[in-house]
Amino acid sequence: MPVKSSFVQKVLCHNIAMSPRLIQALEIATIAGRSTLSLFQNQPEIEIKSDETPVTLADKRAEEIARKEIEKRFPGEAVLGEEQGMSGAGDDRWVIDPIDGTKSFIAGVPLYSTLLSYEQAGQPILGVVYFPALDELYYAELGGGAFCNGRQIHVQDVAVFKNSIICCGSHAGMKKNGYQEGLDQIAVDAMATRTWCDAYGHMLVAGGRVAAMLDPTVSRWDISSVIPIIREAGGVAMSFSGNEPLADPESPKYNLISTSPGIKDALLEQFAK
Repeated sequence: MPVKSSFVQKVLCHNIAMSPRLIQALEIATIAGRSTLSLFQNQPEIEIKSDETPVTLADKRAEEIARKEIEKRFPGEAVLGEEQGMSGAGDDRWVIDPIDGTKSFIAGVPLYSTLLSYEQAGQPILGVVYFPALDELYYAELGGGAFCNGRQIHVQDVAVFKNSIICCGSHAGMKKNGYQEGLDQIAVDAMATRTWCDAYGHMLVAGGRVAAMLDPTVSRWDISSVIPIIREAGGVAMSFSGNEPLADPESPKYNLISTSPGIKDALLEQFAK
């Protein structure tokens, strides 16, 4: 296997039990993520894709690097990526979002991340979320707990909205998908609502900084890495209807609520109306 970077070596110094696959995933995500830094806050050229979302050279380059690193370490394994689609076949595959938060990246906001997961039978068994500009590395695998830079993390222990900060990824998305009324009521009942978006909002939940994150419209690569981290941090990762968020492996769009268990039912009640 390739030599581990000094950053990953530092993480491994915490003596956390990790599978060889997770160790390699940490390495791949940090290498790909750090490739974006030379273009960050440097006026990257922007293209608009067919779905009207932006893409930059940094997105394309980071995914290409991740794919090459995966092939070097795990030859022939299937990969699904935001920019290049699916290579290989089957529900056992790597899933890449080279820059989650491209709009933040373009604006020079350091809250974008590189996402990497590995799925078996269509469900993620490990996830890595790396924020290159912050040098924060979140990761988890099933049964092993969730961590940030070697420190174990847990969701908040809250039971009522009045003690909770709730994040929402997109007010427009909430309205478009029929969730605006529920969000309005949550805004009245909660301690505060904020619009920290993308994987950053979900990692705020995993790290115990906020109680919940509402993501009304996402793609598979946006949330595959997030789900195991939330669950291993003691949280709940579910769709707005309370179901498994990645139940349909072929769906083009999904939604996700990451939350502390204590307010799960209260959130679902708002969106069941």
